[in-house]
Amino acid sequence: MEILTPEDLKEKFDDPWIAPYQKIITMVDGDLVEIVEYHPCLSGSHWVVHQYQRTSELILKSYRDGNKHVFLTKVGKTPLKLKASVNAAGIEEVSVEGDEVKVVHAGLAGAGVGAAMCRGMAQGVKRVELMDIGGGSKLGKAAVVTPRLEKVVLGVDDTDTKDEGATWTMAHNMGMELAKKGYQYLDHIIVQLYPHNPHKTQNCVSVALTFAVKPGERDKLVEQAREILKENTLSEKTSIAVLDGLEIPQSLRDYATRTKKSMMSVEEAEKIAQETGVELIEVTGSQGKIGALAALGLYDDPDEAVKVYY
Repeated sequence: MEILTPEDLKEKFDDPWIAPYQKIITMVDGDLVEIVEYHPCLSGSHWVVHQYQRTSELILKSYRDGNKHVFLTKVGKTPLKLKASVNAAGIEEVSVEGDEVKVVHAGLAGAGVGAAMCRGMAQGVKRVELMDIGGGSKLGKAAVVTPRLEKVVLGVDDTDTKDEGATWTMAHNMGMELAKKGYQYLDHIIVQLYPHNPHKTQNCVSVALTFAVKPGERDKLVEQAREILKENTLSEKTSIAVLDGLEIPQSLRDYATRTKKSMMSVEEAEKIAQETGVELIEVTGSQGKIGALAALGLYDDPDEAVKVYY
């Protein structure tokens, strides 16, 4: 086994058959780990997601969004039964050791190059424990070591008025500003709410923003988000909802679905938030709590989030 940094790998393997991944992020919540990878190709990552889900018993859920693919895994170790074309690559082991996450990838031929070499050169990788280089018809295998991060999802609603503004853009600009401050801004999801709400400005949507943060930086992220919104919001009803971790409680999902279909009250939002451990923050007012909380319930299901229920 050889231990190499991304810079070491790039120096040692300056080959035309290696395409480095752009970035790899790992977030931990108890015995669950979410791996976010930015593939060098746009839709080439679809093959990776399909093969990994077929091959890896540790993967609980996976999906692709452009060149980004996401694996929700459990901590553990399970030998892979690799077979060319059918089960060509996968995750053999996921472990959390202190402030680091170690993920062992293995694959045949080109999939092995991706497992060991391409991932090892990505931004966010601390080092690679290189076991087999791969390529041609050979096995490639490596442990990719990344910093341990945590997931924080911010729901935002009621930032505009009937005269000006747009919540989806204000939320995104907030995310970009927080990214400049060093937080990993991962996603932006628009959630369609009840279209017949008499209090709406027009389209009636709320927004969920997902972030990966270092342990201990969650409160700082939330406070900075509050400050940015307070400075820029046009509404006196703006609120934020904060969900920590990798799982969405079922009662929160149910609440989000009901908020898409009918009117809800601030009191009900506060009750669900208390039951599910979600923090609600009044930035300029309480009305936004309803939609901000609903955004959290569907942040991992964009197709459902955008549906309109008449």
